[in-house]
Amino acid sequence: MSVESNSTAPLKPKRRKGLLGEPVHARPASDGLRGLRRGIQRVDLTGTRPCTNVVSRAINRDILLQLIRTRQPVSRADLSRLSGLEPSTVSQIAEQLIDEGWVIVGPIGHLTRGRRPTLLKLNDQLAVLAVDMQINQAVVALVDLNGNLLNCSSRFLDTDPAALVSSTVSALKQLRADNLDKSVVGIGICVQGRVDARSQRLVFAPRLAGIPANLKQTIEMEMGLDAEIEHAVNSCLMSELWSGRLNGVRNAVLLNVAEEISVGILAEGRLITGHHGTAGEFGHIPVDPSGPICACGQKGCWESVASTKAALRYYKDLAPGTNGISFQDLINLGSEGDKNACAAIDAQMTKLGEGLRMISYALSPEVVLVAGDVTAAWDRFVPILEWALTTPTIPGAPPRLQPMRGGHIERLRGAAALFLQRHSHACGRL
Repeated sequence: MSVESNSTAPLKPKRRKGLLGEPVHARPASDGLRGLRRGIQRVDLTGTRPCTNVVSRAINRDILLQLIRTRQPVSRADLSRLSGLEPSTVSQIAEQLIDEGWVIVGPIGHLTRGRRPTLLKLNDQLAVLAVDMQINQAVVALVDLNGNLLNCSSRFLDTDPAALVSSTVSALKQLRADNLDKSVVGIGICVQGRVDARSQRLVFAPRLAGIPANLKQTIEMEMGLDAEIEHAVNSCLMSELWSGRLNGVRNAVLLNVAEEISVGILAEGRLITGHHGTAGEFGHIPVDPSGPICACGQKGCWESVASTKAALRYYKDLAPGTNGISFQDLINLGSEGDKNACAAIDAQMTKLGEGLRMISYALSPEVVLVAGDVTAAWDRFVPILEWALTTPTIPGAPPRLQPMRGGHIERLRGAAALFLQRHSHACGRL
């Protein structure tokens, strides 16, 4: 006796075992394709945290704090609209930020009808002390949460580096005493040298000979405040990020050209410092075997042939007996038609462009920011640098060149932003 199957009865999906032995039910083909497109993502388990409620709340907190900083004064309703977060979540985090002291209630908003909202803004009574430790001087300032320099003073290099550090600490204490109406939450330090991210000690600063490697720890002990320290070029890059001038840019390079050459790197939206904090030291890559001895002790580094100091050396070779002139003097001579000055500047820019092409090929940035003494004659320099980036070229548009002016002001703002970025808890309960 034969038995006919009922063709209209639904088929029961087969149960199969997954990779970990758990039952897996059949899914529609479209869902399966979506899974295949997603693929298997590699996760470095040594540097990850599960996305708990605490982690997601911290991320939302940072988003709202950023929106308040850039849109202030702003209402809670607008924060909810801009962030996409629920109004109740926004209210809870706003109260947390007010309780911590980062945010205060500002003016009353105006509506055509309904309840008038209270607006939120950053607490302008909070400030950060900032230090710019250069080759020949230290500049200190008080910077508020909006990046405004409230006060600033300089301390010139002493023959004894320890005396310069002591003088810098004295200047910081004086700034604090002169601004008792401000609550100082910490110190940001930028230096002409590379800093190990873990130990926060100077690990490579050939032009700051004698400055102690534990500069951060020394200043913290003397001031009784937390501090953060970073290379000046990274501080400048942080200033650009903090100000919003790099909004939408995820890959950028900041090239600082003065007596030294240093490079800051933004890759996929992250500031890159490397394993020991030395990422970006393109200036100390040897490029000319017959070149002069560099400050780092090597021969023919890019810095030794493309810095402002190199330009002065080229001019002295072309015009023997010309001593004691500055790079600005050289620029002035070039603008007046001095052929030797023009040749020296062109030689420097050619070498600078060759190294910049190397950086462009290695990092593929969208934007190259140029800072330092060379920006004083940007119109003269930029054609040579643009030519270097486009001739020859690899596929794709070359990076956009952009001058960055402001000098120590941007470094100080960046140092303050650096501290605030790493110490979102610095205010505590005021």
